Amino acid sequence: MYIIKVKGKAKIPDYIQIRDENFVLVAYFRADRPLKNVEKFGLEGKEEALETLIRSLPFGKLQKLELE
Repeated sequence: MYIIKVKGKAKIPDYIQIRDENFVLVAYFRADRPLKNVEKFGLEGKEEALETLIRSLPFGKLQKLELE
């Protein structure tokens, strides 16, 4: 899977996109909101690592999502 942080403009907040190996959108959520339903895309138990990654992600750079 891949992850990208999208910068919002004006009243639109920053968002996170998680995409699968074919770059199909799997999850789309606000960067400043707690993560919900992460089990839907196979990341249960990795919420803390994902939250840390989201804080450190640069805007607009697609990265391979690798959580331990």
